[in-house]
Amino acid sequence: MSVPDFTRNFMNDSLLGANQDFAWLQRGTSEIFPDQSASTSVDDNLRQRLAQSDAPLRIKFGIDPTGTDVHLGHSIVFRKLRAFQDAGHTAVLIIGDFTARIGDPTGKSEVRRQLTEADVAANAKTYLDQVRPILDFDTPDRLEIRYNSEWLATLDLTKILSLLTTMTVGQMLAKEGFADRYDKGNPIFLHEFLYPLMQS
Repeated sequence: MSVPDFTRNFMNDSLLGANQDFAWLQRGTSEIFPDQSASTSVDDNLRQRLAQSDAPLRIKFGIDPTGTDVHLGHSIVFRKLRAFQDAGHTAVLIIGDFTARIGDPTGKSEVRRQLTEADVAANAKTYLDQVRPILDFDTPDRLEIRYNSEWLATLDLTKILSLLTTMTVGQMLAKEGFADRYDKGNPIFLHEFLYPLMQS
């Protein structure tokens, strides 16, 4: 069975259309936020938001093109984005073309090789080619593709200094991987500290 057929069958089985059954969203997920089932507030309960909102939701997912392939674990997320698209909502795919030049340092025992702008652009193209069979690229207003360089590349030193005042070195060293590297005397470069700030 081809990937597009599998995806189409998955969506037909999962989406239950106008009756607003929530099963299609819960399938394959461990937690949903917000999901305070006793609340009728759209701010606390996603089911209520879906039922009460006349406007389509904008569902965002970010991915850093640090390699040439989207890994298998992403397939569930992309199917969820497609489910939202098929329910009439807009999937916003944020390509981390700026953050990918650093690469997520979480869990890494040493500094990652920095990618060039050309490397990242080539990787981003392969990512989009790979998710095209899953996401709806053709229906108007169902997919928006943004690149985080749109806002990160415009930061000047004044704005970066302002960002740096929001986190301490202790908070950074508490992050997974940094503490181990520090304890072992492995170098941690300052640009790696910028990654979580840029992500947030």
